[in-house]
Amino acid sequence: MNIEELTGLPAGAVDHFRSDGIEELYPPQAEAVEAGATDGENLVAAVPTASGKTMIAALSMLSAVERGGKALYIVPLRALASEKKEEFEAYERFGVTTGVTTGNYESTSDWLSTKDIIVATSEKVDSLVRNGADWLSDLTCVVSDEVHLIDDRNRGPTLEVTLAKLRKLNPRMQVVALSATVGNADEIADWLDAALVDTDWRPIDLQMGVHYGNALNFDDGSTREVPVEGSEKQEAALVRDILREGGSSLVFVNSRRNAEAAARRLGGVSKHELTGEERDELAELADDIRDDSDTETSKDLAEAVERGSAFHHAGLSSTQRSIVEDAFRDRLLKVISATPTLAAGVNTPARRVIVRDWRRFDPSAGGMAPLDVLEVHQMMGRAGRPGLDPYGEAVLLAKSHEESEELFDRYVWADPEPVRSKLAAEPALRTHVLATIASGFARTRGGLLEFLEATLYASQSTEAGRLETVTDTVLAYLESNDFIERDGGGTSGEDDNDDAAGAFTSAADLAEESGRDESLEATSLGHTVSRLYLDPMSAATIVHGLERANERPTALGLYQLVSRTPDMYELYLRSGEDEKFGELYYEREAELLGDAPSEFEEERFEDWLSALKTGKLLEDWAAETDEEQLTDRYKIGPGDLRGKVDTAEWLLGAAESLAAEIDSEWTVAVREARARVEHGVGEELLELVGVGGVGRKRARRLYDAGIEEPADLRTADKGVVLRVLKGKKTAETILENAGREDPSMDGIEPAESGGGAPIGDSSRDADSDATTAESTDPDDSQASLGDF
Repeated sequence: MNIEELTGLPAGAVDHFRSDGIEELYPPQAEAVEAGATDGENLVAAVPTASGKTMIAALSMLSAVERGGKALYIVPLRALASEKKEEFEAYERFGVTTGVTTGNYESTSDWLSTKDIIVATSEKVDSLVRNGADWLSDLTCVVSDEVHLIDDRNRGPTLEVTLAKLRKLNPRMQVVALSATVGNADEIADWLDAALVDTDWRPIDLQMGVHYGNALNFDDGSTREVPVEGSEKQEAALVRDILREGGSSLVFVNSRRNAEAAARRLGGVSKHELTGEERDELAELADDIRDDSDTETSKDLAEAVERGSAFHHAGLSSTQRSIVEDAFRDRLLKVISATPTLAAGVNTPARRVIVRDWRRFDPSAGGMAPLDVLEVHQMMGRAGRPGLDPYGEAVLLAKSHEESEELFDRYVWADPEPVRSKLAAEPALRTHVLATIASGFARTRGGLLEFLEATLYASQSTEAGRLETVTDTVLAYLESNDFIERDGGGTSGEDDNDDAAGAFTSAADLAEESGRDESLEATSLGHTVSRLYLDPMSAATIVHGLERANERPTALGLYQLVSRTPDMYELYLRSGEDEKFGELYYEREAELLGDAPSEFEEERFEDWLSALKTGKLLEDWAAETDEEQLTDRYKIGPGDLRGKVDTAEWLLGAAESLAAEIDSEWTVAVREARARVEHGVGEELLELVGVGGVGRKRARRLYDAGIEEPADLRTADKGVVLRVLKGKKTAETILENAGREDPSMDGIEPAESGGGAPIGDSSRDADSDATTAESTDPDDSQASLGDF
């Protein structure tokens, strides 16, 4: 189908696509248009990576906007939201506006009501529904990217329930679901009442094969010789081979440590293929990485990047991940060694994808277990980028002839597994049942079950009564923790969701209740928990901990408390650390909130110590321990530290709201602990870090110079301020933010170390011919988490 044949799009859209080099639609895109994508029809597109799924979404959304509607694009990751924002913002050339919202789960983001296209994560959309964002009822088209992630036990239920709620809120809304090729795309299409486009078509050929010995054997029967030289690894030989053709490589491994080690080794291959100009550009990127964080992980990454190699895993900061991804897309970096997180993330294709590790440690299996076919195919689908690569190759590595045959059978020739809903797991259901009640989607037990019948789980379930049983268990839990109230006062059919209530109760129940249905209502506490986007078990843990505190909680006590919640991923105990943190537990047992398990309850006690370890990390951070020391001490990456700090700040903010809700006397203690972990400072610095531009390091330097509160910045000797803050521009900004009448540093020289009274203006404020150059001290840059 030629691009000129498209109708129903905003004026200027076709010209925009043509200017991007699109003259003709790919076959899956044309099939989607023929199935009604631009006419408001529901659609499931199950097509391979790089086969034009985003264009299907764009055509659907733009046609909805042209009809006077509003579109929502749901992504699984924040990084993807940023990527799509850049892509969709180009539509402003022809009058279509875009907005993005990902964080702040308590906000309704009302400003988005003026936008034509909104990009958001599934968690953010769920929170918008819970908090009653009015503009959601204006949606006429919703696109769910990577809808196969409904199969993910952690994030899948949120996406599933969110889609069900949006469909109930807007019964006539168009739903477009984009998916990788899966084993049951037809089931997803049936659930969404959608037409199905299911194809394995790709714009460039993808060859899948296995490397064994010196031969790369492909699924079409062809063979390519890729000799392994001496003692080198197979992946090194494969990377060198494709580099000499001008192609890049992605190498997937099963752990962070393996990713870092592989990047070091493969840098020895990639460095020989760099031009002088590329070396210079990579050296600048390496400096940016070092400036972002002064940790061992950052240093290792910078060294690899200088050689044209990189690693990518969840331990990197968002800045570092962006640097690596952008440089790889620009073909500046030649090879990335990554954990599987990259396969489900942003657009990072390579000519050759090497799946080195096809097994991963699985605690439920008690050891190493094979990856799912769908996950491996997602990795392999990264091979080949249209317009840059003449083909794509995806390679698994075998150590023997028998293993080579196994890999062909297990992955190359196998179909991906079907997507299965994970909603009936109790942890997922308790969160979404409370939210469904609190947001008014269900006011009776029958109405709740009716709503849950609209989920994928209900359409897939073959176990009679399973959903009802788990739902009743969850309702009992929510009632016992004062999150909901139940009574038998409602009449079946009384509320919006109750028309079919009788279908969900047994004949005995109906006889006993005489047609009456149990009403459900969220308590004030339950509404707060739902609004805060907390797992109810997290809220219960926090509330019980605060209620049982006999004296003012310490920071460690509060940090360990929130670390015990399901919403915080605890640091696990390494070998020997059970003894170390066991000793810490006995030393500071009185500070910990709640009832500790007995040390004879091994699993529960280990979880308690893991939470204590996580809490101690947060306490050390709030004690101003250096980022490099923390990442080394706890064996984590800068991204892990930032993730823990962000999560703790959110949970403690929620704890503050819960403390106010239950009228706890410890609200101020919680607020202070939250502020300290937010800024990574001691109590005495909390006022200083409230000044814009003052982070943990600058606050400490100011405090040590005698500038102890914001008012001092308004009267302090400017030379002292300049000596402490080092950069003139930085000093002026901070003084302005502190409310200084004349923040200018013109003619000011830094005071001698230890010299000059810190408080009170001096003759240094007078104009002078002397000027001070901007500081290049790395401490003055955005070098660590708490700098600003």
